[in-house]
Amino acid sequence: MTPLKKGSKLTQNPRNVRLEIRLTQSENEMLKDCAESLETTKTNVIIMGIKKVSEELKK
Repeated sequence: MTPLKKGSKLTQNPRNVRLEIRLTQSENEMLKDCAESLETTKTNVIIMGIKKVSEELKK
């Protein structure tokens, strides 16, 4: 296996935008429970939600 060169591009569409949100304790618990149930990260749950809302708006 060859090591990656420093500075090599890892993806065609990097996630380089940061977003900070504020949640209530109960909203954070819901997000955490969803992530655990789906065996994924909180970030992926949020992305799934964005895609779902976007699809609904296109209907």
